[in-house]
Amino acid sequence: MSNKGCDLGLVGLGAMGRNLVLNLADHGVAVAVYNRTPARTREFMDREAGDRDIRAGYTPAEFVGHLQQPRAVIIMVAAGEPVDAVIDELLPLLTSRDLLIDGGNSYFKDTDRRGRALAAKGLLYLGLGISGGEQGARHGPSLMPGGPREAYDRVRPILDAVAAKVQGEPCVAYLGGGAAGHYVKMVHNGIEYAVMELLAESYDLLRRGLGLNPGEVAGIFEEWNRGELASYLVEITGPILRRLDEKTGEPLIDLILDQARQKGTGKWTSQEAMDLQVPTPCIDTAVMMRDLSGFKAERDAASGVLEGPAPVFPGDRQAFVGQLGRGLYAGMALAFAQGLALLRQASQAYDYGLELAEVARIWRGGCIIRAALLEDIWAAFRADPELPNLLLAPHLGWEVMARMPDLRAVVRAAGDLGIPAPGLMVSLAYYDAFRSARLPSNLIQAQRDYFGAHGFERTDLPGAFHTKWTND
Repeated sequence: MSNKGCDLGLVGLGAMGRNLVLNLADHGVAVAVYNRTPARTREFMDREAGDRDIRAGYTPAEFVGHLQQPRAVIIMVAAGEPVDAVIDELLPLLTSRDLLIDGGNSYFKDTDRRGRALAAKGLLYLGLGISGGEQGARHGPSLMPGGPREAYDRVRPILDAVAAKVQGEPCVAYLGGGAAGHYVKMVHNGIEYAVMELLAESYDLLRRGLGLNPGEVAGIFEEWNRGELASYLVEITGPILRRLDEKTGEPLIDLILDQARQKGTGKWTSQEAMDLQVPTPCIDTAVMMRDLSGFKAERDAASGVLEGPAPVFPGDRQAFVGQLGRGLYAGMALAFAQGLALLRQASQAYDYGLELAEVARIWRGGCIIRAALLEDIWAAFRADPELPNLLLAPHLGWEVMARMPDLRAVVRAAGDLGIPAPGLMVSLAYYDAFRSARLPSNLIQAQRDYFGAHGFERTDLPGAFHTKWTND
């Protein structure tokens, strides 16, 4: 342990913070740590720090005193008021050009607000999206920084060192000014919601529709993970389905309550997409289904009175599993297409200057949505940086189109079985709407003009029009 000041400070020794500290220290970064609960700091130092160059501060002043100037501090606490509380606690101890880095899932508008307020005091602020969970933080996450370029350049060597690596390249890139980093992380989480919903629906179709047990379903997910569906979320589903409960010996998955919770990032993504008028139905549906899962008492009551078809699949099961896997690929590609279309629009609206090829590149390793599919997405944006939608990419668009008969078959089967698969269904609807040169929105324009005189546009003449629809 050297006598010089620490390279970086970290506040917040929860699961993500602790693992990130160990990752930093293992890469030669001298780290000072602080937690508002001193007992947690002592426990970390006693049980985990070992002989690494990690120094504890048990008061804000002691913590800040460990740092080299200009100082750099990463904040790893829950989004919202806790971040503001940490900033307020440290602010009196900081000086001009010190750097604060928010490594949590902060709402991007909060990041903008904090960045402006700190810039007025001569401080730098970097919003850093981190994906990969506890294991990613420990062994290499995907990192999404945004804010002043000066702030990123100062800590770039550290971020490069601790990030996940794919073919030797760190999964980190400067994404743009302001809250670009946290915006990209928000959309990352929205895509994560969508993919998780698609996987849950696929599991349900196999479990209830085909009557397979959890171990049999696990085998299918494991097979899928050896092919084009290879991804972190598919990879972890096999072990989840094979895990037995220690108390009962039964599959643990069957004992877990069917209510999914959320921390808000999926909802933020949907709200943002609506504000920017970018359709993201796969993400919206995933948020809706988490909300619907919370109405457990109502669902239990409805199951006793509302009838539906018996979920017994009458066809070729092996063929259906193949169709489901190919349809799932199409749904996952469409979820990415929607999220990246939102990023394109947001980049223009907020002047982020996002390079979507770089976004796809840094998502290929370390993060929750890493997937083999991202190699094709990365290639698509390298070939055409101005690509408005992944469905228009020659190779990837064809790959999705080729799997649409499978997705149609899966959606038909889900309807016939009475098993809800709204994520898969809306994926099909989005594809069909996107490829339609003409939609029935002309009727909506006419209806709005009829009851509200909102006007309409014509196909044959420029300008806005209104007509008198009745003779009254």
